[in-house]
Amino acid sequence: MTNTESSVMVVDDEPGIRTALRANFLRHGWRVETASGVREAIRALELREFDLVVTDIRMPDGSGMEVMRAARSSSPSTAVILLTAYGSVPDAVTAMRDGALDYVTKPVPFDQLQATAAQVMQRAKQEPIEDGPAGGDIVGRSPLLIRALQRARAAAATGADVLIEAESGTGKELLAKFIHDSSDRNGKPFIAVNCAAVPETLLESELFGHGRGAFTGAVASRPGKFELAHGGTILLDEIGEMPLNLQPKLLRALQEREFERLGEGRPVRVDIRVVATTNVSLSEMVERGQFRADLYYRLNVIPLSLPPLRERSDDIPVLAAYFAEQFATQRRMGLPRLHRDFLDRLQSHSWPGNVRELANFMRRVITLSGTMEIDARCFDAEFHSHFNTRRTSPSPAPLPAKPGLPIRELERQHLENTLALTDGNRTHAAEMLGISLRTLRNKIREYGLPPRRYA
Repeated sequence: MTNTESSVMVVDDEPGIRTALRANFLRHGWRVETASGVREAIRALELREFDLVVTDIRMPDGSGMEVMRAARSSSPSTAVILLTAYGSVPDAVTAMRDGALDYVTKPVPFDQLQATAAQVMQRAKQEPIEDGPAGGDIVGRSPLLIRALQRARAAAATGADVLIEAESGTGKELLAKFIHDSSDRNGKPFIAVNCAAVPETLLESELFGHGRGAFTGAVASRPGKFELAHGGTILLDEIGEMPLNLQPKLLRALQEREFERLGEGRPVRVDIRVVATTNVSLSEMVERGQFRADLYYRLNVIPLSLPPLRERSDDIPVLAAYFAEQFATQRRMGLPRLHRDFLDRLQSHSWPGNVRELANFMRRVITLSGTMEIDARCFDAEFHSHFNTRRTSPSPAPLPAKPGLPIRELERQHLENTLALTDGNRTHAAEMLGISLRTLRNKIREYGLPPRRYA
């Protein structure tokens, strides 16, 4: 996955590590800046914001914890990944409980670092909301939303596991955090794992940890996200992407609250609450043999959902005003005025991408309109430049109808056509094709399609 709009600062006192990490991030499309120590990093953070900071914990002029605090102070949305030698793993675990996203042990496994970094950016794009009037981070006052929050608050008090099924962009991860914050675990860790963003070969280690020597590059033991969530809540995002061969181990961990690190024989017990989310119907996946029935029933103790934005259109003006204020504050500009005709245009649109799509649209309008008076003309200009791009773009070549064409070639061309239609967006392409994101990724590799073209 390329990240042409994402920026990272690498902080390490060892020139060789800085150079290697810089080259790795550049190869994956990031904008990269480096710092040789704590003081240099903090000066850079005072001047500009970064999407991600990757910092060593122990440096001659201070601690990576200082860099983490400076990053979070200058921009709360900045994510932090810590680099640590084996002896300072306990420091890294403590740092995660204090707000770091993750840590990686040296020597740095680049595939693990890039998988974690990609997860950071995906989560950032899915969480445009930071504060709101309805409940915690969730904005809106519609009866449908209020009822969903009331049910979630009641579920939080039970301590039972929760399954949230809702469309993409509705705020499932925000609802999971709301459940955690409304429970008696609210002072403990909230750890999120995106099951679709982590490569299948790394997912078991990501969830349950691994022992030293468990696989090539495992130079030290490492706890997984289940251990890091001890006492708190673990979110299994996009649980429908969980590989079938890993589901029995997950089922045992849910039933017994016990598991083994990869490559170790001793059991590890944890006290956690599990919240799982999905934008597909797990019951239908069970019927198709794509998801274990026993795991589905174990997850589905309390089922919850969130209404799509088209079913709570009364919340659109509230959300638009909230996003306008948020983005104006981020850009250190005055608060723009949203005219009634602009809000009417917003309410007339169906927003298939839900709150996430509305947030991104408002960001573009505030950024590109060049005016403090946001009216219907601003909506029309941005709507036609963005939503109608696909209508004016050349249509994908029609599928060939030549008799005898191999099915494999037909499928390959159909994948290319669909990806072209979605401008390379794999999530949208997978939804159109009726397959999982992981299956689409596997197909891209199988047919040798250039992966970097597809985000």
